[in-house]
Amino acid sequence: MMRALVADDDRIATTILSRALTRSQFDVSLAHDGESAWAVIQEKAPQLAILDWMMPALDGPALCRRIREDPKTAHMYLILLTSRDSRADVVAGLDSGADDYLIKPFDPEELRARLQVGARVLTLQERLADRVAELEAAVSKVKQLQGLIPICSYCKRIRSDSNDWEQLESYISEHSEAQFSHGICPPCLAIAWADADKP
Repeated sequence: MMRALVADDDRIATTILSRALTRSQFDVSLAHDGESAWAVIQEKAPQLAILDWMMPALDGPALCRRIREDPKTAHMYLILLTSRDSRADVVAGLDSGADDYLIKPFDPEELRARLQVGARVLTLQERLADRVAELEAAVSKVKQLQGLIPICSYCKRIRSDSNDWEQLESYISEHSEAQFSHGICPPCLAIAWADADKP
């Protein structure tokens, strides 16, 4: 379940928004001023926040900027809530770091649709983070094969990270996508034939 924060000094608005978020399967926290909202963000790390523009202590745009400046919170999806509806206000709100802008009084269906967009974006971010982690793990494995690998000059076994001596094929198969098809090279085939001809 995704975590969400509603920050608004209007208690009725926080109740309505909280119910809407709960219906959209969010785990909701509430705050009634900008500073307490920042404290909740630090403590509970919500993924989405609906922030009222006009709040005591720290207004919505200032809180958006603070969230974006902190690497630990910069990924949050932010919806700025306000009765200001001029183009200049919309631009100022988005420039402060908000992802979306909702004008009071808001339509419940519009809120639901905007929450769906936020959830979709957050899901895509999580999937992208998972893919990046997979790629980093793959690069780490490749780097292992680029380093100095201890190999026995006699039996050609490789010493693994756990200090065990493994067959070359086993080691490479474990640390890469390479597969082996066994055969005999021409020089070895010639030696084999020569050995076979010996009395």
